[in-house]
Amino acid sequence: MATETEVGELLRRRGRRAAFTVADMVNAWAALVSAVERGYGDDIDEFTNDLSCRNWLHEAWLLLEDHIVQLWTPRIEALDNRYRAATIDDDGLALGEFYRLPGPDLWWWRRHPRILTGDLGHALRSAGAIGTDPDAV
Repeated sequence: MATETEVGELLRRRGRRAAFTVADMVNAWAALVSAVERGYGDDIDEFTNDLSCRNWLHEAWLLLEDHIVQLWTPRIEALDNRYRAATIDDDGLALGEFYRLPGPDLWWWRRHPRILTGDLGHALRSAGAIGTDPDAV
């Protein structure tokens, strides 16, 4: 098992743009979850880029020392639950029209926001996603 610094550096060498910390990625996941709850206003490319913070956490959890995992798991689980509540599981059908989905264990890629607004909402609706449209009122 590795320290947080070692994991950040290892994942950077594997292709991440920086040696992130767990706090960096938990904060990024929290920001995305909040944006999805409000109605994600950016486009499909930004959304898929933003989802990658959750991938980082998934990869890091396999490498990190147990005490770090135990410290952060309750916060991540709470954010995961909020994300599930703010999204619809369509097994990745809508998002898969625009992005090659990773394996099924990365469940967050198989969901789309309930509130379909802005460019992301338009794109996902064109791929068959169903959700609320606050722009249509």
